[in-house]
Amino acid sequence: MLIVTEATCREIIDRSAAFKAVESVFAAMARGDAYNFPVVREAIGHADALYGFKSGFDRSQLVLGLKSGGYWPGNEKRGLTNHQSTVFLFDADTGRPSAMVGGNYLTAMRTAAASAVSIRHLARKDARVLGIVGAGFQSAFQLRAAVEQRGFEKIVGWNLHPEMLARLEETAADIGLPFEAVELDRLGAEADVIITITSSFAPTLMREHVRPGTHLACMGTDTKGKQEVDAALVAAATLFTDEVAQAISIGESQHAFSEGLIGEDAVTPLGAVITGEHPGRTSDDEITLFDGTGVGLQDLAVAAAAVELARQKGMAAEVEV
Repeated sequence: MLIVTEATCREIIDRSAAFKAVESVFAAMARGDAYNFPVVREAIGHADALYGFKSGFDRSQLVLGLKSGGYWPGNEKRGLTNHQSTVFLFDADTGRPSAMVGGNYLTAMRTAAASAVSIRHLARKDARVLGIVGAGFQSAFQLRAAVEQRGFEKIVGWNLHPEMLARLEETAADIGLPFEAVELDRLGAEADVIITITSSFAPTLMREHVRPGTHLACMGTDTKGKQEVDAALVAAATLFTDEVAQAISIGESQHAFSEGLIGEDAVTPLGAVITGEHPGRTSDDEITLFDGTGVGLQDLAVAAAAVELARQKGMAAEVEV
């Protein structure tokens, strides 16, 4: 079995590799070549942590495995990232373990890649202002991946705790783009693309905040009860997701679905746009929304890419199992 550490993943997986892996597996899902297994995700009753397993199989690439991990909200105070995870890959022919891969950096990269894929395929071509709601650890990854998809000229941001917006300001400055902290109504009035990346259990971005033609990537809701945007906003948008079953049960679409504002058939897999089965955005006035619930196949795809690169570069440790 090969072991690829967090440090090695940081060295060998860049945004381009993550984007390619995630876009490819979304397409494989749409073709029926890859599928996720049911998610296990529970509060463990200690440290306010959520813990679970995401797993799946990509038949086209023979990638089989799972990601084990979750969310520990007190970790940042300990100098650790709140999300902690490890990916395990298995030989699809024998079931034997083939690799153990550090999952923290890869989770951040694949989450940012997923929203970036949605921006590339759904945002207006003339999008120039990027809005970000949330300023936690993941937000900087989101910003860097997003700006590569359109010719953005400005970043606007909002966070419940404004002092945390320094992370976005510093990231934008490093990229060479101006950043401004704004209230939510102004963010919605200015932004052509909005990324929400919070752990909220109550909506912050409302229907009246968002103007026609906006593309939203809602990336924070991955558990029953979480909610970043108003259900009425979800219902007003053309909806896309990584996996429909997750979107309506634990994703941003869960609330509009449970309230009867949308049906399951209102949500389209993003992979169908990538493969050309669905046209995606059909007008400049359309509000599009990507419900990024985070599926196990994304983790497996970037982990498999990391293993292959580490193998090629002689950077993977091998152990007997």
